[in-house]
Amino acid sequence: MKKYVVDTSVIIEKLVTKLIKEKKIKGTILVPNASVAELEAQANKGQDIGLIGLEELQELQKLTSKEITVEFAGDRPTETQIRYAKSGEIDAYIRAIAQKEKAVLITADFVQAESGKAFGLEVMYFQTRKVVEKLKIEGFFDDTTMSIHLKEGCFPMGKRGLPGNWKLEKIGSDLLTEDDLIKMEKEILEKSRVDTESFIEITRRSSTVIQHKNLRIVVVRPPVSDGWEITVVRPLRRLKLEDYTLSEKLLDRLKNKARGVVVAGEPGSGKSTFAQAVAEMYMNMGRITKTIESPRDLQVSNDITQYSKNFSAPGELHDILFLVRPDNVLFDELRDSPDFELYTDLRLGGSEMIGVLHAATPIDSVQRFIRRLDTGMIPSVLDTIIYMRGGEIEKVLYLQMLVKVPSGMTESDLARPVVEVLDFETGKLEFEIYSYGEETVVIPVNTVQQESKGMKWLAQKAIEREFKKHVDDVEVEILSDARAAVYVPERDIARIIGQQGRNIEGMEKNLGISLDVRELKKNEAAQFDMQEDGSIVRFFAEPGKSVDLHIDGNFIMTAITSKKGEIKVHKKSELGRKIMEALQRKKKIELKI
Repeated sequence: MKKYVVDTSVIIEKLVTKLIKEKKIKGTILVPNASVAELEAQANKGQDIGLIGLEELQELQKLTSKEITVEFAGDRPTETQIRYAKSGEIDAYIRAIAQKEKAVLITADFVQAESGKAFGLEVMYFQTRKVVEKLKIEGFFDDTTMSIHLKEGCFPMGKRGLPGNWKLEKIGSDLLTEDDLIKMEKEILEKSRVDTESFIEITRRSSTVIQHKNLRIVVVRPPVSDGWEITVVRPLRRLKLEDYTLSEKLLDRLKNKARGVVVAGEPGSGKSTFAQAVAEMYMNMGRITKTIESPRDLQVSNDITQYSKNFSAPGELHDILFLVRPDNVLFDELRDSPDFELYTDLRLGGSEMIGVLHAATPIDSVQRFIRRLDTGMIPSVLDTIIYMRGGEIEKVLYLQMLVKVPSGMTESDLARPVVEVLDFETGKLEFEIYSYGEETVVIPVNTVQQESKGMKWLAQKAIEREFKKHVDDVEVEILSDARAAVYVPERDIARIIGQQGRNIEGMEKNLGISLDVRELKKNEAAQFDMQEDGSIVRFFAEPGKSVDLHIDGNFIMTAITSKKGEIKVHKKSELGRKIMEALQRKKKIELKI
């Protein structure tokens, strides 16, 4: 009986069962274990293509007869070989089986067919789709197009212009259908199988990311999106550092002093373009430079190795980069905690880092690190922030660590480690970062008034949190930048202060502020009258007093009586409805001073 080896491409196209049903082949069908492993890997990732292939194999088993037998042949490939199937690892396995068994190779893969013929194999090649020279999506681009946005039920749209100066325009006259977008995706995927400059970066059940030459293509399908959508982004320019307006001071810092750089900005601000220009500068200075990307879409020289996060196992890039020990690493872009951890580890391990991240303001970049680092470690990991807007550098900040009294505090015993965030060009102090109680705070240093207000609020909240660990009832009054009065019930005062004042002394040291512990006196019931006047409920009590309204002993609100001793409440307001309900149900209403 004649033998046939079927590769993955004809399985997923369901050509094997079709050929059997049409009686075009009969004999022994050899299914490579390598193909089965590849289909299983795709199915486990949620890819429809893997499930389709496995269904075809099930159907093939049902067609066995005297004329058709099905056997599985060859070794099962390793996980690494499956991962690099596109590079030819799996195809080589399949050709080896065909050679050994002297079988006919059946394929729908043009490259596999040509390779099989080169090895002297008998090949049956079925061209399921014509591979186009130019993708349809490329026709939507002109010299000024940054990106195109295609969605079913909508007109094709494109961003035209330059970063920070672009306009969204209609770039097609026909509404797109679901079928239009499905055909475009199939065309892109087919091209990626044969084009050495194309590869599938990410593939999931409802989304796919493909890098085709310099185009980053993102396909999103229902149910993740409400309809089929294809977005294609293209870098308009590949710039050198000389194309930017950089002061000699900043250029010197980038070359000789900056060790942990973050390039931040909003989407489309030119962050990655600038970062890759810096990476090119480091490479031209004779430094070993690598990139970490997801997806791998930076336009850099061949001398710079580009690592993909999407194709690496957890911890793999960490091990590789610590063994390779590059001088500079460009991380595009920092998204989640593992990214920040890798950036931090590499920086502390001696590599100079450039990180790219989304941020609405320059200081937001630092905030992203604060949640993941001790305050004292921040300047060792992050020392320079370059904020981009419209393709240009808008602001540069640098960080340094000092032991000092934070701005707004006055007593020397409040000195602590403070991270200063300064404007690079002017040296003006803009923010301070330090620990306050259990919190790490970022305080803008603008005006004395703002500092004082911010400090008082922070101090009040920190003191309340500390005291509520020990008592349920506490009130805090900030007397000055360095002193506060804390009111607690009389029964708790001795316990709070502790023997020889040890407890309160520890709290003062932890909080960095002097504390006066005083007796908390409960509000006293106030004499009042109440009247209903149309849509208004009026309370009359002592003029100019802060009073608390209680219903059946439950606190409702705090108000200040007018000069006439009056408080007005609208009946239709939420508070008014509560008061009217209390009156109807004869609940106890009290005002307490």
